[in-house]
Amino acid sequence: MKSKQESIFSSKTLTYFLQLSETMNYTQAAQILGITQPALTQQIKKLERTVGARLFYSVGKKLRLTDAGYTMLDATHKIYDILNDAADEIQQSTSATQGDIKIGILASVEDSVFEDFAIQSYRENPDVKISFHMLTRKEIWDRLENNQIDLAIMYLPDESIKNWKPYESKRIISDDLLFIHHDESLSKKKRIKFADLPSKPWATYPNNYYLNHMMRESFKNAMVDMPTSVAQFTTPLQLLRFSKQTGAYTALPNSFYVGQGDFPNTWTARFEPNIRFELAFVFRSGKDKIPRIGHFLAQFDQYLKTKDYLSRLQEIQAENKE
Repeated sequence: MKSKQESIFSSKTLTYFLQLSETMNYTQAAQILGITQPALTQQIKKLERTVGARLFYSVGKKLRLTDAGYTMLDATHKIYDILNDAADEIQQSTSATQGDIKIGILASVEDSVFEDFAIQSYRENPDVKISFHMLTRKEIWDRLENNQIDLAIMYLPDESIKNWKPYESKRIISDDLLFIHHDESLSKKKRIKFADLPSKPWATYPNNYYLNHMMRESFKNAMVDMPTSVAQFTTPLQLLRFSKQTGAYTALPNSFYVGQGDFPNTWTARFEPNIRFELAFVFRSGKDKIPRIGHFLAQFDQYLKTKDYLSRLQEIQAENKE
């Protein structure tokens, strides 16, 4: 007969509980988990019977955690932290030139420099397998927390994370958001205030993307209405192509645009106040002590010392156009 501990921690019970705690919606959680809603409901009820208390309750159509649910959630996070720390500690005795490195890249980041570095890294360390995953912010934080990726490449600061204690960051480059337009009357402007932006259609990142959030916050702080978005795309190249073909305004990272060359009837300006952010590696504290992770980060530092990020980006973009 199974003990209480075996009943709680068997199968994917805690994974189901965590997913439901995050979405607070049985249908959505079941879809993410790839199971049916009745199967999820059955697992949660089984967990509640095991611990002897309700973990969720409903207020109208909204699901809420009970006090017991919050206790269970806190305990579950602690369990995952212990397991993740144990996995990291075990891996600290492994080789610097063998094993897997899983990297999550924010989907709106221009990834060509990292692809180029991965090629060079493979030539030097063919026994290290590097896996890139293009992810949303939410997916990145979920996978970092659950130790499903070793490193994230993303924009900072990120106000969506309230507790930075378990994480560390390593800056790659400071970046600015550029206003991209096709109005000759504005072509002499190097900076432009939000209040002076003409009322024209925009192409933007999706609403849940970091740079879209930065734009909305900047417009709000300037007490100016966010412009109408007539199209949304997840990559800077898609936004630039749409903007060039339609004349719609857009905003793109300087680190992306400098590698694109000059375009006819296309000009740029920095916003006033400037929208500045950092591109950085983010990882769980201590993850860089794992030999292959530490070696990877050191290699990348050397890669940028040989030639800086923007120079490499311009060189790669020039080669791609040939």
